[in-house]
Amino acid sequence: MPLTKDSAVETARKDCAKRCSVAEKDVETVSVKDRDFPNSALGSPTAGEMAAQMISSGWEIKLRAGRKTLEYRADKYQVRLHNFGGKNYVIYK
Repeated sequence: MPLTKDSAVETARKDCAKRCSVAEKDVETVSVKDRDFPNSALGSPTAGEMAAQMISSGWEIKLRAGRKTLEYRADKYQVRLHNFGGKNYVIYK
């Protein structure tokens, strides 16, 4: 089932709460923007991952939990956490 903007944000919120050890209700949505990414990995490939070089349209989701701001990238197929501790993570695919 394809993701919608709302379901992608909800998936990111759950992951953010877990990673930051806070309740979901304590995760603040900073911004959700439509965005084009440079490849099928949404500009956030994991180590060793190859991505098709094509424009992928989706959403940039910024969430705040406590003092941490996390950036997620999503499209209708996947949700990724961008540059968390110097690494990218696939949250949902």
